[in-house]
Amino acid sequence: MSLSLKNPEFLIERNYDRCINCQVCERQCANDSHYYDEEMDKMLSKDENCVNCQRCVTLCPANALSIRQYPLEYRKNSNWTGEMINNIYKQAESGGVLLTGMGNPTPKKIYWDHILLNASQVTNPSIDPLREPMELKTFLGRKPGKLEFDENGNPFPLPPQLELDTPIMFSAMSFGSISINACRSLARAATASGIMYNTGEGGLHQDLYQYKENTIVQVASGRFGVHQEYLEAGAAIEIKIGQGAKPGIGGHLPGEKVGDEVSRTRMIPLGTDALSPAPHHDIYSIEDLRQLIYALKEATDYTKPVSVKISAVHNVAAIATGIATAGADIISIDGYRGGTGAAPTLIRDNVGIPIELALAAVDERLRREGLRDQVSLVIGGTIRNSADIVKAIALGADTVYIASAALIAMGCHMCQKCYTGKCNWGIATQQPDLVKRLNPEIGEERLKNLIRGWSLEIKEMLGGMGINAIESLRGNRLMLRGIDLNERELAVLGIKHAGE
Repeated sequence: MSLSLKNPEFLIERNYDRCINCQVCERQCANDSHYYDEEMDKMLSKDENCVNCQRCVTLCPANALSIRQYPLEYRKNSNWTGEMINNIYKQAESGGVLLTGMGNPTPKKIYWDHILLNASQVTNPSIDPLREPMELKTFLGRKPGKLEFDENGNPFPLPPQLELDTPIMFSAMSFGSISINACRSLARAATASGIMYNTGEGGLHQDLYQYKENTIVQVASGRFGVHQEYLEAGAAIEIKIGQGAKPGIGGHLPGEKVGDEVSRTRMIPLGTDALSPAPHHDIYSIEDLRQLIYALKEATDYTKPVSVKISAVHNVAAIATGIATAGADIISIDGYRGGTGAAPTLIRDNVGIPIELALAAVDERLRREGLRDQVSLVIGGTIRNSADIVKAIALGADTVYIASAALIAMGCHMCQKCYTGKCNWGIATQQPDLVKRLNPEIGEERLKNLIRGWSLEIKEMLGGMGINAIESLRGNRLMLRGIDLNERELAVLGIKHAGE
């Protein structure tokens, strides 16, 4: 098709009084948005290629560049917005599915922002975390209802637990969807911070086996990279049923991202698409799930907790109850704002429910069924700061997964083009020239700083509530109040309105 009706998304503005024709922007842009015209002796731009990753703006030595939304606007129409029209033009020209990366950007309600924390005053004095002990250590795994002892009075050993120095983990991001240097950064930072990182469904690169004590290995429907050594390399095993960005559908890693190392790690042919089917073809009931859970426990001699990851959907509480009774030690729930390397845009933006509502519903159901101590809850899908973490734990989570925040800490600028493999920051790419742009030592340091900063803030918030251990906050919804929420929303969240 010769004529495209699509408008560019962004406009590259170049200050020619400052531009020195150094061509840094041309060399740094993987999308060919800049080029040097010899006849005109000046740098020019192709606005239609720009994804607003801001690499050129950041590295321009002359500060000659800026990027803004493309100024051409369609006639104002609240129903047929410019974005809607451009999406139709794209599909009319390509006949394909609209793809996107990262999480849901639509302006739906973010419940974290409508929940406030309590603080201590006179009768229940606050605690100074700089001068008094403050415990953030968290244990994930099945807990007994009571301690039991043998005939000699010795307690029976607890089921296997994950020990975290702070209630934060790096969520599942596979080698293939992100670069080896991004994986190295996550693994090193998790080890140094005393937390866990998750391999995602792409297997475990040989260089990362040394971090096995801080690794959660994932078993997804495609079984990519799953073998005995891989299972033994994890401190825990996670069965991936679904993820928040695309509930009910499978995964797809394009063949152009499957180079030599990805091919070996995933155990698939070089250059072939890695397709994960939507269902596990050996799981069609809770009984089937129970069989896989115990097969994985048998394969690892019952030394590792087994987690099951699901999307936040409308019947998530009933599903979580079934998973708990099937023998899972940990349930991970991913909300509809969760990020991803690639997802159909319309599914990302319209399927699933917010993690705040899902968490509250699951915690309440498990308590009502007498199952809460038998399973730990991990949640993810738009954890943006330490306050979100504190609110999540008060709603019932044991700990949280972060992924988008971790990528941003490493340099991600949220251009949402991860699926193209042309990440100019060296994160969501397998192109060697782009991969090397992310220094894993710098990535590790930035991630460690993020975890440390958030942990210090969590201690401050706990101290302000008069609580000196994170365990005392778990499920303590009396420490939460809602604002600008209706009665039904407050009821699902299980919290009172501010002022009550």
